[in-house]
Amino acid sequence: MNKKFANLQLHQMDLALSKLREARPPTRPSSGWVKAIRESLGMSASALARKLGITPASITKLEKAEADEKITLVSLRKLASALDCELHYTLVPRKSLEEILEDRAITVARERLRPISHSMSLEDQAVEKSASEKQLQLLAKEILDGPRRNLW
Repeated sequence: MNKKFANLQLHQMDLALSKLREARPPTRPSSGWVKAIRESLGMSASALARKLGITPASITKLEKAEADEKITLVSLRKLASALDCELHYTLVPRKSLEEILEDRAITVARERLRPISHSMSLEDQAVEKSASEKQLQLLAKEILDGPRRNLW
């Protein structure tokens, strides 16, 4: 992939995700969204089952699966539709994608430099901490400027 395009893609994705990170969705009810919304609407499990063409026992089973975080996206999408809801499925990184890449580049650089540092210290040729840090930063930048697949 063209590096400029990859950087643009990273920037655009970071921008979209930063809005989601700031939004902070509500905490999922312990009984799950499906049951909480169904009960808030005053809808019985039987009524929801009729809308989906399944048994009330199946609704109970699906609601338990959602509460236990074992439901499939397909089932959740069908339940959401029957409740006149939209299913929003997102992965929201804890920090920006750029920060994740920078942190990973530092980790990879540190792993690459560790054996060299160790050998030099055994030979009583260790470099000053500031020089070592500068070397780490330069290598991390070089790794970041290369193909991203080398980070993983």
